[in-house]
Amino acid sequence: MLGQLKYAVKYVLGLDRAGRHFTVFPDDTFLVSYPKSGNTWVRFLLANLMYPNETVGFANINRLLPAPGVLSKRFLRSLPRPRVMKSHETFDVRFRKVIYLVRDPRDVAVSEYHFDLKKRYIEPDVTLEQFVKRFIAGETSSYGSWWEHAASWIAARQGNPAFLLVRYEDLLEDSIGETRKIAEFLGIQADTQRLQRAVERSSADRMRKLEKQQADQWTGTKGTRKEIPFVRTAKSGGWKETLPAQSAEEIESAWAPLLNFLGYELQSPHLENTVMPAWVKTGQPL
Repeated sequence: MLGQLKYAVKYVLGLDRAGRHFTVFPDDTFLVSYPKSGNTWVRFLLANLMYPNETVGFANINRLLPAPGVLSKRFLRSLPRPRVMKSHETFDVRFRKVIYLVRDPRDVAVSEYHFDLKKRYIEPDVTLEQFVKRFIAGETSSYGSWWEHAASWIAARQGNPAFLLVRYEDLLEDSIGETRKIAEFLGIQADTQRLQRAVERSSADRMRKLEKQQADQWTGTKGTRKEIPFVRTAKSGGWKETLPAQSAEEIESAWAPLLNFLGYELQSPHLENTVMPAWVKTGQPL
């Protein structure tokens, strides 16, 4: 009874967690990705780009580039517009302007496995092979499978000028060039020096140092297993060293059409010519 009363008071005051139920304005921009696709890194990158005079860290990232899932409705309403926010939602028609960050699902699977161990979402004796089967089935995330998430956005919005598709791997390889595209999409006039500074201040090494100092001040790492880092290798193709060959083949077999469309090289030659279904109205392959 007391708990219900507390929630009622929070609801009336707008202090209840926004989650998926918050007001979306036409001028909002969302950084969207499937979990463990590099979203936190890009949040830092955008925050350092948008607020060059701020010291961006885990302690203030929720203020600078908010995540509705962990913040109150009142806080979100108090933000100056236009707002730039982070989300892991599957296609939402309310999100009119979107930066969609996509990452090779073979790397995503490995990253999510370690994250779930860190958060104690899975037992320590769960193997990576077992996890991948659940990952493909969409059982490891409340956002469904990687395929369902990525396809929902790409099928609905690819080719729309208010939709920017960014590959994690391209951002790693050409951080300045890809960040410049993002800045232009956001209408930010940024010279090379400002772009370079944003990239440097968002480096994996710097984020690792900040994690050690501020892990207990951020919702993503507070109360989690300290021996497992949140910021891990921060590279592409790491799955080749850690993902069992059978698990990699299972992912490729399940999602070859979208992997091919996005330009991810497959280890299984017989899947290389598998294409996206005709109903997926997308632009030119990357």
